[in-house]
Amino acid sequence: MRFTRTLAACLVLASPLAAEEPITAELRPGWRLPNGDHVAALHLTLAPGWHTYWRAPGDAGIPPLFDWAGSENVKDLGVIWPTPRVFWQSGMRSIGYEEELVLPIRIRPRSDGDIRLTTEMQLGLCKDICLPHTLHISAVLPPQTKPDPMIASAMASVPFTKGEAQVGKVHCAIRPDSGGLTLRTEIEMPTSGGAENAVIEPGLPEVWASEPATSRVGNTLVTETRLRHMEGKPIMLDRSRVRITVLGKDHAVDIQGCDS
Repeated sequence: MRFTRTLAACLVLASPLAAEEPITAELRPGWRLPNGDHVAALHLTLAPGWHTYWRAPGDAGIPPLFDWAGSENVKDLGVIWPTPRVFWQSGMRSIGYEEELVLPIRIRPRSDGDIRLTTEMQLGLCKDICLPHTLHISAVLPPQTKPDPMIASAMASVPFTKGEAQVGKVHCAIRPDSGGLTLRTEIEMPTSGGAENAVIEPGLPEVWASEPATSRVGNTLVTETRLRHMEGKPIMLDRSRVRITVLGKDHAVDIQGCDS
């Protein structure tokens, strides 16, 4: 399958880090919100020419993985993804970031007081070659209340919600094909500017979605993508879990769930 070949190619090209370190990382401690939640951020700085990947990296990317084991005073945690950009590698599309990434993390602590956040982040890095890389980061987050402008800016750069972007009906049609399913979406929405790129996340980690064919008919954005189970099993798709991100020149839109 295509995703397997792409990942294998990245791993074959992997090599020990050269003298130029492609990435440096720190954990920004952030601040405590009035409701008791805490906002911190991973701050990644990439060397010139290098880029890394979004949560749905595309055909030519390596998806990031997090392990928060060892963290203390953490009840719940979620990563907030700023709007990514589109890259092209050997004719294949990937989605990610270059130069710098501030990745906010919203944490619900178990109790008042300090939080110790520990993470092992596995991510892909690409320049002339692609390689997997692992970051180990740990920091104590005190219950301070002064906001961090860099984190606040990253949180403000997330895609618009369905309501903010004036999205209307989202219709999803599924049909079987020779290797799995084909998913066609028809989204009533104003243009997001320029050539619009759609990213489909089927809501099932074991299901791969191809780069969708995307076109616009007036006020409707149409996408069609192939879905394949990584082990060749049948796919039971829940339309309410389908997530569609539209990346345009002017803004991005995050659409969660189909209406029909």
